[in-house]
Amino acid sequence: MNLFDLYWPELLNGFIGAFLFFVVLWIIQVVRRDAGVVDIGWTAGVGAMAVYLAVIGDGWLPRRVLLGAMGGIWAARLVWYILTDRILTEEEDSRYQRLRAMWGTRAHAWFFVFFTSQSLLVVLFAIPFLPGANKVSGFSVFDALAVGIWLLAMGGEWLADAQLARFRANPANKGKVCQVGLWNWSRHPNYFFEWLHWFAYVALAVGAPGFWWSLIGPVAMYVFLMKITGIPHVEREAVAKRGEAYREYQRTTSRLFPLPKRGNHS
Repeated sequence: MNLFDLYWPELLNGFIGAFLFFVVLWIIQVVRRDAGVVDIGWTAGVGAMAVYLAVIGDGWLPRRVLLGAMGGIWAARLVWYILTDRILTEEEDSRYQRLRAMWGTRAHAWFFVFFTSQSLLVVLFAIPFLPGANKVSGFSVFDALAVGIWLLAMGGEWLADAQLARFRANPANKGKVCQVGLWNWSRHPNYFFEWLHWFAYVALAVGAPGFWWSLIGPVAMYVFLMKITGIPHVEREAVAKRGEAYREYQRTTSRLFPLPKRGNHS
């Protein structure tokens, strides 16, 4: 019996819990008319599942503690960032404004479907935690590698966010393209480190039953960032706001992976 078959009741419980949480968030968006709170639900749900699966797993206890701590701290930091950088300080994200305008009088009903469907994504991104939570062998070099990857990813994402915040806080930079620090090497260094973070759970899972399930994390995150909800939306908005300045940034700067400025990496 594989891990998915063994833990499907727990994953189902996670889905139900996430569904109810998204219902609460949907009610909040009805009151505040800001659907951006959905991003809090996904992040918090995945972090909660990391802790939950670490608690109920059958693997080596110190590794389970490590996995739960890594997933929980990652989620807590990101939830706090979303709250303070977007939800509490800015108007509703343009993605959701467009959906609200398109759906018109049926917006609340469609947002209910949109919000609750995110429960499936919570389960999808919870699956990569299963192998590490059930790896019974003791400490290995891959555990140390996981910690190293996690620290690098968390530190890089925090630094990228801090550099962008400082740039935006300077009135002289209004309307300009941030190309300081990590943003001189990648157009989306925060997304790069977010993607890198998922390899920490791959490292924890090396040698575990169902190791391949851990690869869902980086693979799915890459697809979402590159093709669906991440970079495509951000870049459309950036071109609309900054025009040729951002197009030049696209021509000279890597889209995701930090690389020296040379040629066209788009």
